[in-house]
Parts: sequence; C-alpha cells; structure tokens
Amino acid sequence: MKKKIVTAFALCFIMGAGLFTTTANAQTATPVVKERQENQQKRIANGVKSGELTPAETKKLETREAKIQHDKRMAKADGKVTAGEKAKLHREQNRTSKAIARQKHDKQVTH
Repeated sequence: MKKKIVTAFALCFIMGAGLFTTTANAQTATPVVKERQENQQKRIANGVKSGELTPAETKKLETREAKIQHDKRMAKADGKVTAGEKAKLHREQNRTSKAIARQKHDKQVTH
C-alpha cells in the first residue's frame, strides 16, 4: 500500500513538474520571432548568393538581425515575454524585412 502511495505521489510530482515547465516555456516562447528570423536569414543569404546584396548592405542587415536576437534574449531574461516586448520584436522584424526587400531590389549589385 505504501509503495502505491509513494508511486502515485512521484507520478503526480513528475507530471506537475512537466506542467510547470510547459507553462514556463509558454511564457518565454517566441516561435513566430524565431521562424521569421530564420526566414530573414535565408533571404539575406539568397541576396548574397545572387549578388543582389553588397557586402556593406549585408553587414548592415546582419547587424539588424543581431539586434533582434539580442532583444529577444533580453525579453526572455526575466522568464516572461510581455505583450509589449513581443510587439517591439515584431516591429523590429517588420522594419528589417522591409530593409531586406529594399536592399535586394535596389540597383546595386555585386558581380
């Protein structure tokens, strides 16, 4: 009987710890930000490969991407990403996305 109670308690503890971990991850998760960052990195890489982005343009865009990554880490640092922090990250990503498009479609090309 004691063994069953201890086992049941251990099972509840483990499941409760898993629930806590899931809740904590949900508060600091930024899957949309991560997905967009990966997409924007691919767009930059394609621009470099095709010659649409010059080295100077690439450096500026990569600096913007690094800033977004830094801001994302700072937002997660306290264990909760607030709506304001998410909005800031989305704003930065929107601006960077537009900058990528602008730079890829200007008349500067590398050969």
